[in-house]
Parts: sequence; C-alpha cells; structure tokens
Amino acid sequence: MQAESFAKMRANEAIGGAVADYLAEHRYEYCDFAAVLYDESGRAVSVEALPVNINRVQSELTVLINRRLRESGSCFTEIALGSLTGSYLLAGKGPRLRVRVCPADSCEVRLVSSFSQAGINQTCHCISAEVTAEVTSSLPLYSFSTEVCFDFLLAESVIVGDVPEISRYAWSEK
Repeated sequence: MQAESFAKMRANEAIGGAVADYLAEHRYEYCDFAAVLYDESGRAVSVEALPVNINRVQSELTVLINRRLRESGSCFTEIALGSLTGSYLLAGKGPRLRVRVCPADSCEVRLVSSFSQAGINQTCHCISAEVTAEVTSSLPLYSFSTEVCFDFLLAESVIVGDVPEISRYAWSEK
C-alpha cells in the first residue's frame, strides 16, 4: 500500500538522520562496548561487555530518535483512491485522498551482541543496534499502524585464537 510505504519512508528518514548524527558526534570503537580478556599466555579467553556504555548509548539513542520523530510532526501525501482498493487495474486512478502520517507512537532501541565464525579459530563479534518504531497513518474513515525496523552496526572485532598445528587438510606423512 502506498500510504504504508510513505509512512515507512518518513520514519526511516527520521531514524536514519538521528542515528547518523549521533554516530558522527560520538566516534565509538569496539573497546567502548566490550573488552577481550586474555590469559597469561596471551590467548583470548572471554569477552566482557561494558554495561555502562551500552546502557548509555541505548538510552541516548532512544531519546534522540523519539525527539526526531516527534519533531518531524504530521506530514501529508496524496494517494489515488484506486490505489487503496488493492487492484492493479485501478492503481493510480480516481480522485486523490490526503493521507496523514503521524510520528511514531513509540520507538525502542535495543543493542544486540552476536558472535559468528570468521575462519579457523577466528570469531567475529558484532555489536549492533536494532531500532523499532510504530508509525500511525490515517485516511478518511480508516487508520493503520506500521512497524519500522532499522538495524545498524556500532562496533565489530575479529578475535583470533591459536591455529592448530595439525589440520585434517594439511596432513602429511613423513
């Protein structure tokens, strides 16, 4: 539906702008969110999250995005009546109706930590933020809500471990 697409586009613009401005102002690195702990021989043994920074980023981003969505205010677009029927034959036909897109009812920011294999004895640790917002739109006699999800990477690091001396691919007999 065109109205839903327009609502998502406006919300993505507000969220994307807020996130871009926040990241430009705060130049975060991996060490701001996590610390890799090593044993006596220099091998990585664990990753420790830094909750103070994680919670601060999460709360600051939530406040900033909600403010930007509120400041964007209500906006309007016009959509042909035929486009609202769901019929491809009527799409773009008929009188144009004014659609009102309201700011998000709520916005939630959640920081996510994930580990994935990056090679032999290598682990990729990613810290990303998931932003979810609910945007309300209304037409004459009809209103609907749309959920907008936006993910972005905050930090990433590859943790390298020891490479085994014997590998099944490098086996040779002497």
